[in-house]
Amino acid sequence: MSRVRTRPTRDDTCEKLFEAAAQVFEDQGIGGASIETIAAAAGFTRGAFYSNFKSKDELIIAMLEDHVEHSIRRNLDLLAQHNNLGDFLEALRTADRSRQDPLGRSPLLHMEMILFVARAEKRRPELAKRLRARRKLVADIVRTALKKSGRNGALNPEWTGAIVLALEDGFRLHRLIDPETTPQDSFLRAITDLQRAMGISPA
Repeated sequence: MSRVRTRPTRDDTCEKLFEAAAQVFEDQGIGGASIETIAAAAGFTRGAFYSNFKSKDELIIAMLEDHVEHSIRRNLDLLAQHNNLGDFLEALRTADRSRQDPLGRSPLLHMEMILFVARAEKRRPELAKRLRARRKLVADIVRTALKKSGRNGALNPEWTGAIVLALEDGFRLHRLIDPETTPQDSFLRAITDLQRAMGISPA
């Protein structure tokens, strides 16, 4: 007879710590949040925290990595379900975002955590690795769209990916600062305009 698992797996523990940390960071600030407070908010002991992460910095890096992995997985799933760029962009526009990870639900906290990590120069390569993963995803999408439109070689997919991500990050920041003049779909509207300017057919 198989034994019923009564202890949470590492994935379960990490997920609870991510959710708790996001809430504590928003309430107390990243710098002011203690490991004890985060562990208690997740329903764990300090020892349970240290069995998964060596420090608060390591927890933050893991949360950023988890966010990138979630984002890439969601985009690849949508891309696999749609045969052309227009349908893919529309699917992104109408996607249910209520099930996003903690950083996907809180763009302001996401930016604060990136800046917190970037203050330590030795940690910046960690951010660079995740940025490159995002760029690769966008470059692959651009490359596929160009191939389907018969415009292979018309653009550099890697550079276009960097432009697209800069647009996304910029519009996210603008929406946080001035949501009245920055609609929620500003980024996707800009991508649609860029797509037309590049002469890439949405079909």
